[in-house]
Amino acid sequence: MKQPRYSREDIRTTLNMAWPAMLESFFTAFAGLVDSLMVSSLGSYAVAAVGLTTQPKFLGLAFFIAANVSISALVARRKGEDRREEANRIFATFLAFILIMAVLFSILLVIFADPVIRFCGSEEATHDSAVLYFRIIMGGMIFNVVQMGVNSAQRGAGNTRITMRTNLVSNTVNIIANYLLIQGHFGFPALGIRGAALATVLGTVVASIMSVASVWKKDTFVSIPLIIGQRIRPGLEALKNIVRVGYSVFAEQVLMRIGFMLTALMAADQGTNAMAAHQVGMNIMGLSFSFGDGLQATAVALIGYSLGAKQPEQAKKYGRTCRMIGGVISVILAAVYFFGARLLMGLFFRESEIVAIGVSIMHVIIFVVVLQIAQVIYMGCLRGAGDTLYTAIASTVSVTVMRTLGSWLFGYVLGMGIVGIWFGVVADQLSRFLFATIRFRQGKWINIKI
Repeated sequence: MKQPRYSREDIRTTLNMAWPAMLESFFTAFAGLVDSLMVSSLGSYAVAAVGLTTQPKFLGLAFFIAANVSISALVARRKGEDRREEANRIFATFLAFILIMAVLFSILLVIFADPVIRFCGSEEATHDSAVLYFRIIMGGMIFNVVQMGVNSAQRGAGNTRITMRTNLVSNTVNIIANYLLIQGHFGFPALGIRGAALATVLGTVVASIMSVASVWKKDTFVSIPLIIGQRIRPGLEALKNIVRVGYSVFAEQVLMRIGFMLTALMAADQGTNAMAAHQVGMNIMGLSFSFGDGLQATAVALIGYSLGAKQPEQAKKYGRTCRMIGGVISVILAAVYFFGARLLMGLFFRESEIVAIGVSIMHVIIFVVVLQIAQVIYMGCLRGAGDTLYTAIASTVSVTVMRTLGSWLFGYVLGMGIVGIWFGVVADQLSRFLFATIRFRQGKWINIKI
């Protein structure tokens, strides 16, 4: 008798781990959307200014995102192997490493904020505000790095509910602080875009405190008291493992961010109104990405654990299950975006011209969301197995080449403007979807040692 493709037990296990990760990621994206909504009260120039900082911010975080992928995959694998002490040695090495690098990156980005933002295509109406916003959030970068790093280790250990609580609280703080500081309510000063930046930093401060508190317990798989009590020190071999898994992800992130930045430059070239609509479209796309991201984090943990426990077929089953759940979600989101496009854009802008641009973007996002969730999940499966060189090559080709060329072709050669640039995004997502699907189905990733 043929076994069912999806078992109830696998679906139950996946959903139990996935829903906190999805909720966490969704609320983070939602907070970003609320940020844009609150900032839009200052005018479309403010939305465009914040949008200009997005890609250089993530380029600055690329190093740490790569390290986070490493720690999540390595902790998951060591848990499957039942090697707690080694997992904590890797964790201790990881923390020391990212703290030193965070201080260095933060100083450099604050100092060079002006030329960075100018390079990103700022106009006279947006430049000063964008520089101010960028300097503040990069000045508080260390809190963001700590929160992201500890949460990644916790996800690798399967503790997705801890990271969910952290992000729910911190993003709530961010939203409340936005309300108090942007326009000035309840006696607080009206700080405008400076207030939006300070609210973002305050949220990451709260998140970093909660994240560190979550590993300040003896009974957690990754545990600072255990590291201190057993005198587990950072080690060169642990650092080599982190670098071995993460170097290709770092290259991937840098090259991807260059691709994203080139797209953002083309969007900025369309004018302030188009850039403002583009930024809101990116935030809305981030909402759909959040579901894929949550399922990706789940896939990394489940696949890493299964491979560590020498259960490769179970790893494949978990990957397919995550993909199936993501497919259902993507269809629902596509329907919401199609029918609710004008309503969503009307929340951010009163200008009919900007709303019309935004609706056209939303109709393209419908295609993006279906491809995006699928590829993000399969890429997560591959990264969880340590197949990071392949994902780096696939993402680099897709984002840096396909997205850039597609945006230029549709946006400029065919004269479709900002909507054409979004067709470049579709080309990128389709490329990544094909790369990830083919690799996953080949099954070679189950034999990688990390």
